[in-house]
Amino acid sequence: ELGVHTARARAARILSGLGFDETTQQRPCREFSGGWRMRVALAALLFTKPDLLLLDEPTNHLDLEATVWLEDYLRHYPGTILLVSHDRGLLNRVAQEIVHLENGKLTLYSGGYDRFERTRRERLEQDARSRGKQEAQRKHLQSFVDRFRAKATKARQAQSRLKMLARMEPIPEHREEGSVTFVFPDPDELAPPLLNLDRVDVGYDGKAVLRDLKLRLDADDRIALLGSNGNGKSTLIKLFAGRIAPLAGEMTRSRKLRIGYFAQHQADELDLSDTPIQALGRRRPDDRETVLRAQLGRFGLSQQRAETKISSLSGGEKARLLFALMTADKPHILLLDEPTNHLDIDSRQALIQALAGFAGAVVIVSHDPHIVELTADRLLLVADGGVETFDGDMDDYRRLLL
Repeated sequence: ELGVHTARARAARILSGLGFDETTQQRPCREFSGGWRMRVALAALLFTKPDLLLLDEPTNHLDLEATVWLEDYLRHYPGTILLVSHDRGLLNRVAQEIVHLENGKLTLYSGGYDRFERTRRERLEQDARSRGKQEAQRKHLQSFVDRFRAKATKARQAQSRLKMLARMEPIPEHREEGSVTFVFPDPDELAPPLLNLDRVDVGYDGKAVLRDLKLRLDADDRIALLGSNGNGKSTLIKLFAGRIAPLAGEMTRSRKLRIGYFAQHQADELDLSDTPIQALGRRRPDDRETVLRAQLGRFGLSQQRAETKISSLSGGEKARLLFALMTADKPHILLLDEPTNHLDIDSRQALIQALAGFAGAVVIVSHDPHIVELTADRLLLVADGGVETFDGDMDDYRRLLL
């Protein structure tokens, strides 16, 4: 009844989908990082095939490849799923209904996230129109009351209208919860190429992870790096950032090149006893306080939050602080390694808009296909010790993976 004879194969299929090859499936869990242990926990949960599956941000510790597999798995899952996620693509492709929590109330919408957003916007517009009509009606009734309240012949009618006013339920005005905007300052122009790799090998402790790299970055480049975890995407970004040096070959950079680097675990390096204004002040000691506050304000860190200890900031606020720190020097290249892990859907949308308006180059690694689709016009596949152009779009890559 439990299907014991297929258990090993089923476990292997789920683990493989979440990024564990045959060798790593045999390794002890203690050898894995926290993020990979989360994948093991997710695999174990999926293996039990529960009737009700509760998933709270299941893609946060996955790469793009595992996210695509999980999307497909959940779409065909035979049980009931209740899902909390900031991944717009996952909500569009998996969810059949959206429950929206706002002002202490739950509202049910049918369809995926895009349909929810459209339906909600139409409802808010309808509410605004109804509120306008109701306000006009209120003014008309109040005007009648004010004119005829003192007249004996009209007193009863005035009283009647007062009762109508009292019974008229006001349509609440919608107030958007703290919306976020990002602004990346434009860099000064540099002659191309900004960065050039010629037959470069890169790795650690003398052992190459990627070999014979021939790449160049120009100011108008918008590049997304594809490839499963462990293939070298973060290594390549560290090479661009100057955090590691080539083992062989030649890497040349424009002389005045400035680079902004968002590292996946950079939030762990923040001094939690600092405030954002202190952290930025250390990075930019010559800037006036008004300039520092303006930079923090570009990323939604208000005056009050700028003076709050970093230890008391939410994960999303820490991520926004990292954006403020990395762009304070007006970099020519933005290197973004999983920048959305702690950002909600509105903040992710703000990031997409900011990147669209940025005048420099962008290299991004993200497990969110929606971000990749809207920010990158060139896809590079990092696999088998090399880097090559992926000739297709995200739909093609999704089909290839599946």
